[in-house]
Amino acid sequence: MMIALIALFLLGAGDMVSVYIRHQLVQYETPDEIRGRVSAVNSVFIGASNELGEFESGITAGWFGLVRAILLGGAATLAVTGIWSMLFPVLSKMDRFPHLAQERAQSGQKVA
Repeated sequence: MMIALIALFLLGAGDMVSVYIRHQLVQYETPDEIRGRVSAVNSVFIGASNELGEFESGITAGWFGLVRAILLGGAATLAVTGIWSMLFPVLSKMDRFPHLAQERAQSGQKVA
């Protein structure tokens, strides 16, 4: 029981960090003129995704059992990650924001 509680705490904390980072990236990378709309849509998706994920997990566990549902969810997560990395290779290779390098180059700062 204690291990499950600790795992849930760590997963919740990780999810909070993930949401924060994604929110900051959206704010940073979105052009000024559409930032509010993009941020609103992003918030709706983040808010809905947790509830939809919990619903899906409950249905799947009811159909296949807890262990199979966990294994299926993990396999699906890895599959989606692999597919996304093949469809959008620039995202997995991106280590800095493109417009930041342009801004630094224009201002004469050293681009690392």
